Amino acid sequence: MGRETRRLTIVGHLEELRKRLIICLITFAITTAGSFIFVDKLREIIIRPAGEIQLIFITPPEALMADLRLAVMFGLALALPVLVCQLLAFVLPGFETGEKKLIVPAVIAVVFFFSLGVLFAYFIIFPFSVRFFLTFASDALLPMFTISNYLSFAVNFIFAFGIVFQMPLLFYLLGHLNIINAKILRRYRKYALLIILILAAFLTPPDVFSQLMMGIPLYGLYELGILLVAASQRKKKV
Repeated sequence: MGRETRRLTIVGHLEELRKRLIICLITFAITTAGSFIFVDKLREIIIRPAGEIQLIFITPPEALMADLRLAVMFGLALALPVLVCQLLAFVLPGFETGEKKLIVPAVIAVVFFFSLGVLFAYFIIFPFSVRFFLTFASDALLPMFTISNYLSFAVNFIFAFGIVFQMPLLFYLLGHLNIINAKILRRYRKYALLIILILAAFLTPPDVFSQLMMGIPLYGLYELGILLVAASQRKKKV
């Protein structure tokens, strides 16, 4: 009888998972189709940080495939709230009351820091990077970006900042699991600063201003991570 009950429970979970996956797929299909309708405007948004550049395509299907990839990207971003809600609705029943209270704020924090990183890259760092590469243009070198290469570069560059801006949350999680502590992070602060400066020099054009524009926020995120680790450890002691 117990085995039969477990089997019915597993079947019920699989059925619920199937329903939520269908909702996610339908939502993603709708948002992607809607994004494709306005793909010209979306392409303009992605090109805007680069200033006055003209994109080209060198194979017959390249422009269409680039527009489809752009629509999929924006469709995924628009569907993200529904996807997250469906995920939470599926996993929350398996958590205890105290853990449930942490999940929603954690998801909000992830979305917030990711959005902050994307906006920071879009409005500040990415325009500087594109202008730097354009400085190599001359009478003998004409800058001609294909639409597929430009979109790949822009999306990878901008979303990388969204991931990097998750550093404080990663520190908080590692501190909550007692893998790191605030004392260690403070002790190795100077090494972290060196790594951040190297990373900033690698990801930005070779001028001091651009490197500082990235290095200062990253170091600020490191210090914020220390505070979050300390806060998580104080909560566990209470």
